[in-house]
Amino acid sequence: MVLLSPSFINYTFYRSQSQSQSQSQSERRRCVKIGIRCGIAEPSGKPAPLGQKTKYNDGLFEKAFMALFARKMEKFGANKKESDEKKKGWFDYNYDSFVDVSRKVMQGRSRLQQQQVVREVLMSMLPPGAPAQFRKLFPPTKWAAEFNAAITVPFFFWLVGPSEVVEVEVDGVKQKSGVHIKKCRYLENSGCVGMCVNMCKIPTQDFFTNEFGLPLTMNPNFEDMSCEMVYGQVPPPFEEDPVSKQPCYADICTIANPSSNVCPKLSAS
Repeated sequence: MVLLSPSFINYTFYRSQSQSQSQSQSERRRCVKIGIRCGIAEPSGKPAPLGQKTKYNDGLFEKAFMALFARKMEKFGANKKESDEKKKGWFDYNYDSFVDVSRKVMQGRSRLQQQQVVREVLMSMLPPGAPAQFRKLFPPTKWAAEFNAAITVPFFFWLVGPSEVVEVEVDGVKQKSGVHIKKCRYLENSGCVGMCVNMCKIPTQDFFTNEFGLPLTMNPNFEDMSCEMVYGQVPPPFEEDPVSKQPCYADICTIANPSSNVCPKLSAS
């Protein structure tokens, strides 16, 4: 989510200029046009209803990112012997195996330790000096917030599914720096509140806000699995964030604790 290149930026502008309200068919046409097979495989072209897992067509672009992230995280989710025995090739990963690696990283670690692992993985994917360069290119302005919102839509499709840029209000100013994720692929595949918060929301917020100097707040909706990302908005302290009091998905999370009012993975210990 933090890697930029000229080819990616050109692709981003193409996508942002071509957005329309009927994205289901047009997104697939755009993907084919630029040589990347991607998109939702559902007949409706939209995410599946709550309780059902959305089917996706993942091309080489998507699988490359799944493999890249999974291989970076694997060293934190298995001991060396297990890692050597189960070493996978680059094209042996799919989204399920990517989520499985994330789950292994989470197990046995505190909330803060999980977030630190994700930070280390993200930092390892950047060239030296990248955060400082990002701060120069994208100071915390309205333009920078809107630009990053625009590039999030195509670049994050493999991770969170379809999304769209929306207008939000930041410090009393209306701007198109919001991203509405229709049904988060990571959340629906993991079915885990703790993974959503500790392995995605908090590390991503902290990375942009503290490393890149561009504030970002993410507001997951656990009722419909949608999410809103707001670039330019400073995230609240964890204790004041509504997610800190979110219970488990008792019916779909494999490690849920239905007797607890709050997901145990959200505790500091």
